[in-house]
Amino acid sequence: MIATTLLHPDAFLSPLAIEEAVGRALDEDLGRAGDVTSIATIPEATQAHAVMVARQAGVIAGLPLAVAAFQRLSPDIAITAHVRDGDAVAAGVNVLTLSGPARAILSGERTALNFVGRLSGIATLTADYVRHTSGTKMRICCTRKTTPGLRALEKYAVRCGGGFNHRFGLDDAVLIKDNHIAVAGGIRPVLDSARAKIGHLVKIEIEVDTLDQLQEVLDTGMADVVLLDNMDIDALKRAVAMAQGRVVLEASGGVTRESISSIAATGVDYASAGALTHSAPNFDVALDIDA
Repeated sequence: MIATTLLHPDAFLSPLAIEEAVGRALDEDLGRAGDVTSIATIPEATQAHAVMVARQAGVIAGLPLAVAAFQRLSPDIAITAHVRDGDAVAAGVNVLTLSGPARAILSGERTALNFVGRLSGIATLTADYVRHTSGTKMRICCTRKTTPGLRALEKYAVRCGGGFNHRFGLDDAVLIKDNHIAVAGGIRPVLDSARAKIGHLVKIEIEVDTLDQLQEVLDTGMADVVLLDNMDIDALKRAVAMAQGRVVLEASGGVTRESISSIAATGVDYASAGALTHSAPNFDVALDIDA
């Protein structure tokens, strides 16, 4: 089985990112001596059959990494996938079936479950946010508040849950925050400087705290996106009326499952929530040996 065939068809994750993450995780777990417990207790020729089971309802993500972990430990492990990333599952559903060398299956168990548990948790939480935006044009997106070293995977999981990605890093778009504005001397100076130095394909987003600042940005005509930071519902509605579609509007700060419906109803284009990646509960998934 090729692990990448289980990727969500509309999400972005490089096969190289899968390979690198799996290798790092296995190195961390196996250390210098390997799985000493399995080596000491399981004869080398022993075969096993196992199922990976979702113990709760939710959205699956991370299966390509689980498969890659097992296959890296032994190409003789036969794996059947019953779902793919992005699929919604009920509690008790088998997501993978594995047959092959018992030592390799046991050695890869925790690494595989860690990936699926973490990423499915993000996908499941994101899907819950997305459900609250039904009937509106607003898209929910993640932030850079990700686990160091796992950003590409966690942002992929957001896509699996129906969300969208904000910047992947500091290098793929300009996002002018309040501290940039303060150091540069104001909104117009900071936008003048940014527009003069970036390429024509690089977007500029600028953060504002007040409607007066939004008006100043609109008057310059130099921003593509305006981030409305910690504005209440009334201010968001007024911002939409002021912008009249001239810029993309993103709500940020205080974006929770309790507030997301009201934010979506204001007419803003995007809402970003760090909670999608920094506060998603782990998805309950297990590996059961049945033979």
